[in-house]
Amino acid sequence: MRKRPASALRAFLQSEAAGGIVLIAAAALAMLVANLPGTSAEYFHLLHLETGPVISPIYGPMTVHLWINDALMAVFFLMVGLEIKREFVDGRLASWQHRRLPVVAAAAGMVVPAVIYLAVTSGVPGLTNGWAIPAATDIAFAIGVLAILGKRAPASLKLFLTTVAIVDDMGAVAVIAVAYTDSINSLALGLAALVLAVMYVLNRSGVHRLWIYLLLAVLLWYFVFLSGVHATVAGVLAAMMVPIRKTPGAPDAHDSPLHRLEHALHPISAFFIVPVFGFANAGVSLAGMRWSILLEPLPLAIALGLFFGKQIGIFGSIWIADRSGFACRPAHANWTQIYGASLLAGIGFTMSLFIGGLAFPGNELLVDEVKLGVLLGSILSALVGYAVLRSASTATPKIASPPSASNAPTQPVDVQP
Repeated sequence: MRKRPASALRAFLQSEAAGGIVLIAAAALAMLVANLPGTSAEYFHLLHLETGPVISPIYGPMTVHLWINDALMAVFFLMVGLEIKREFVDGRLASWQHRRLPVVAAAAGMVVPAVIYLAVTSGVPGLTNGWAIPAATDIAFAIGVLAILGKRAPASLKLFLTTVAIVDDMGAVAVIAVAYTDSINSLALGLAALVLAVMYVLNRSGVHRLWIYLLLAVLLWYFVFLSGVHATVAGVLAAMMVPIRKTPGAPDAHDSPLHRLEHALHPISAFFIVPVFGFANAGVSLAGMRWSILLEPLPLAIALGLFFGKQIGIFGSIWIADRSGFACRPAHANWTQIYGASLLAGIGFTMSLFIGGLAFPGNELLVDEVKLGVLLGSILSALVGYAVLRSASTATPKIASPPSASNAPTQPVDVQP
């Protein structure tokens, strides 16, 4: 018998931890290159370099930046979709009793930052569209910080933060699909729906050859890109159609297409796609800028939303859920550690920058302000979260967790979307 690969979730945490550190380095390099006299002009010229062709008249000629944000990030969202499906079908979110706390925490962690953003920007015309910017969590960055802490961050806290981020990603995908789509090409959207239907039929028919799904995923991306809906949504939709074989209580099955694809994409996403995105989107020239720009409504609203909104929403919802008996807090984690993890959820970096580009397309001034707000809020969340967790007592109470479906005996079963 072939040896099964290690757990996808364990591989995810390991790759995201190292990938998060690489992402931090890529973002720092982008800021350095964007502000050095000898490299600044070349950096921005490279990003806006036209590579052709014109795939969609909505976007015009393809540029390096467009390829990164719409094509490479579609692969990132494909992996996000695979994680979402695995967790809901065969993972920690497979039952409602395990979904309660992450869903409530993620929802509160998106709503409170958005409310803070709208409160700060109220009365300022043209800024309302950025309400979703501080609602996102960058799991790679957050897990990277937790990795630096080592054993001071209990495993249950890492798993909880991961599941919250996965639910958060679901909300972000829905927001991108609904809130940031201006015009629709009905024919292209219909063709995308047709491709999706073909993938569904193949799945139901028991076709498990990955290359077929990957070819159709590329075609799906093309039609979604033409339609005007953001092309990264195609990655999540394609992931939902990839077959999965359940392996409750056991490592991932080698004959499960979803598990194989997820394991293959992990290193590509963590060590190439996300750092490249960070390098291409984190660079902002500070030449001629005054520090007072951080007090402008847009960057201030984003920074406050990320730093205060996330910790209030997530920590507050966990406390209420635990006190009311709706759900138990993460096992073996004390309240100080949970508060520290709630702070780390305020690292919005990748997703926040991504949504910021969608919220203010073509407005370089506002996009730069978005970058400053995201960097300020994310850095504050990372530093304070790290300090809280670093100083927290490691003596944690043992909390009984609800029974898990993962204790069931292993029995491979084909599960359709």
